[in-house]
Amino acid sequence: MLAPTPTFSPRLLIRLGASPATKEAAIREAAQLLVAAGCIDPAYGESMLRREGVANTYLGHGVVIPHGMVDDRHLVHESGLAVLQVPGGVPWHDGQTAHLVVAIAAQSDTHITVLRRLTRLIQDEAGLERLRVTDRQEEIAAALSAEAAPSPAAGPAADLRQRFDWTVDYPTGLHARPASHWVETARACPARIQVRHGAQVADAKNLIALLQLGLRCGDAVVISAEGEDEAGSLARICAAVTGLSAGEKAAAQRAAEAAARAAGPVAGWNPAGSPRILPGLPASPGLAIGRVHVLKPATLEVPDEPEPLTSGGDRLHAALATTADQLKALADDTERRLGKADAGIFRAQGELIADTDLITLVCQLMVEGHGVAHAWNQAVERMAGQLSALGNPVLAARAADLRDVGRRVLAAIDPALRRGQALPDEPCILIAPDLAPSDTAGLDPARVIGLATAQGGPTSHTAILARTLGIPALVAGGPGLLALVDGTAAILDGSTGRLYAEPDEADRAAAEAWRARQQEAAAAEARQRAEPARTRDGRTLAIGANVNTPEQVPFALDQGAEGVGLMRTEFLFLERGDTPGEDEQYETYRAMLRALDGRPLIVRTLDIGGDKQVAHLHLPREENPFLGVRGARLLLRRPDLMEPQLRALYRAARDTLPSDAPGGKEAPLSIMMPMITSVPEVLRLRETCERIRAEIGAPPVPLGIMIEVPAAAIQADVLARHCDFFSIGTNDLTQYALAIDRQNTDLAPEADSLHPAVLRLIRMTCEGAARHGRFVGVCGGIAGDPFGACLLAGLGVDELSMTPRDVPGVKARLRGADLAALKALAERACGLEDAAAVRALESAAVQGSAAFQGSAA
Repeated sequence: MLAPTPTFSPRLLIRLGASPATKEAAIREAAQLLVAAGCIDPAYGESMLRREGVANTYLGHGVVIPHGMVDDRHLVHESGLAVLQVPGGVPWHDGQTAHLVVAIAAQSDTHITVLRRLTRLIQDEAGLERLRVTDRQEEIAAALSAEAAPSPAAGPAADLRQRFDWTVDYPTGLHARPASHWVETARACPARIQVRHGAQVADAKNLIALLQLGLRCGDAVVISAEGEDEAGSLARICAAVTGLSAGEKAAAQRAAEAAARAAGPVAGWNPAGSPRILPGLPASPGLAIGRVHVLKPATLEVPDEPEPLTSGGDRLHAALATTADQLKALADDTERRLGKADAGIFRAQGELIADTDLITLVCQLMVEGHGVAHAWNQAVERMAGQLSALGNPVLAARAADLRDVGRRVLAAIDPALRRGQALPDEPCILIAPDLAPSDTAGLDPARVIGLATAQGGPTSHTAILARTLGIPALVAGGPGLLALVDGTAAILDGSTGRLYAEPDEADRAAAEAWRARQQEAAAAEARQRAEPARTRDGRTLAIGANVNTPEQVPFALDQGAEGVGLMRTEFLFLERGDTPGEDEQYETYRAMLRALDGRPLIVRTLDIGGDKQVAHLHLPREENPFLGVRGARLLLRRPDLMEPQLRALYRAARDTLPSDAPGGKEAPLSIMMPMITSVPEVLRLRETCERIRAEIGAPPVPLGIMIEVPAAAIQADVLARHCDFFSIGTNDLTQYALAIDRQNTDLAPEADSLHPAVLRLIRMTCEGAARHGRFVGVCGGIAGDPFGACLLAGLGVDELSMTPRDVPGVKARLRGADLAALKALAERACGLEDAAAVRALESAAVQGSAAFQGSAA
């Protein structure tokens, strides 16, 4: 049905119940309405199609605004709008679905009023739902002619038809990088997907909307889907959401361990004189000595120069495309230089500028008459301000990311708005209010030898990049930093988060000598990283790396690892939407063994449950999953998960054993079972393993267990009768021993694995294993802490496995120690009252060279 509405200027043409099969068909049908009404030349319809080829005209929430190229405006005879209602939807771009196609023919700017109303209307999702199915043209016309946006429907937020209840378990909440993965997954799904937290609802395909939920660890959310393949879409988004949990927790654990080391006693450089001290927070370790260069706060005035919407839209589209290319190049370069994790910062920024709500707000400001540069700047500032106002420091840091990428787009819109300040020719300590991630990634460590910011935090992307680049840095130093005079001599200690201004010559010389010793020690560690971790009195500890994929093995070996002490196989299940089959797992395990070329590999069988949930396994929801069906408990209940994995492991062991190996020779593979609490569990697992090994015809494979709960540590002497080795997971053992949930951010500082109670459990484990000649490894966080490694060696641990980058430092510390002294140090630590007292031993030991010079502490 078609009817012109004479009360509108420009002309408004509405067709209800349309069903075009494609985007091109929809544009042609809308253009034909305008042709029939005499608004445009037929050639303008082709111009609309060309425009769609260079710019996506999807405005948001099912509304699209196709229009012609600027150069073809002469083909418009009379301004008009053609509204095509498509109740069933028509695919538009990259998973988007259009329900209201509003084709614009603009002879001048007479349609700005209508577009203002349209961009306001899309903020009312309930109203749009009504317009998609209404059989009354007057309702669409009234909505477009309303002077104010319709009021949202009252009542509680509703979930879609298929739903999944989840509690956020990312320790730092939902920040940009995981949120961008949610968005990427959701956009690949045909169904509509939303996330609800309380009364707040966000489109899962909209990054800024997700971030504005302000989700923190422990928040309950409902993820729901509706539409085409809604069940499959929900399964895929839930797999993506839960699959990130382990990685987010591992990153948070590494950050917490680094923070604990930074907060503990520091045996470093201290001034003898009395320089002025400007304290901040430690962000990147190391000592920088030089003169400061202060980047003053820059206020950017963005002129408001109105222009026709069509030409402004062209400029915005070109700037967004240019920036997207820049971010891709920056991400690729960052991945090559610094690694995939840091490159993810800029891939997430690419999602920010593609955000529907951001683009919608820019369009709304433009149709209200503002220039494109002003509209873009205002939209970015509003969105960034909303993120900052959530009171979440992680999301406040993401506001800095949004401003960073917004500045790039602004410079692409108008090169005159490019901001930048030249650095001095001499190497300097750079002082700034804050520094954008892209600016930090581009720093040359030869020219910027230190970095101090007045704002920011140790978890900001700027701090992360500074650590990766190896630039000493402090953050949150306050306005006093910005008051420094350019050229002031300074010493920046990134380990303690202090800047010493105007040190005297004696302090400068002492700092240079201390730095030289540190650099020499680090160089020696690097040169000697291939040497064994043998104490001065002849005790050798095996050193392995925690590695998850074959591609990570070469780097681990280069750092001095002697094998893989922990391969977490849950990553094979978490990073996908289905369960990997036996053959796929076999290929991975065989590739790991080949990469290690005969070196030992300890594989932990599937450790699901607790903080690692897998949506596609459809496990029952538990009130306290950490005390529920996880680890070995799950494997024994789900042979469909355990047996294919064991078959794949035994096949890999069989097929990588040299053909000339003597009968009975063990493969370099060991299998380790997680979350063991009792002997019957071990016996049932061993029975299954032996049956499958015999079926496969595989060689003997050592079978070990994880010591993660106090019950296993206390009964280690009994368990050792039935196991070939133990591996202690200190992170979980700490959680269960101290009754502190690892996900509780308020209690995280108290969950210290150097607590005497935890150390005593480790000692009991080693004593129980020794009665039966079993070796004990540790694959938890403290294995990679040089001081923690020394305590573990003194407690009787035989093997340590850690992040590859920690290997050289741990080996060096052990080589400089005597086992007798380490035993005495460990015994003393077990008798202390709390973790703080244990950590204080490190400072005393280093200063007195006790455990590290061969005498008992």
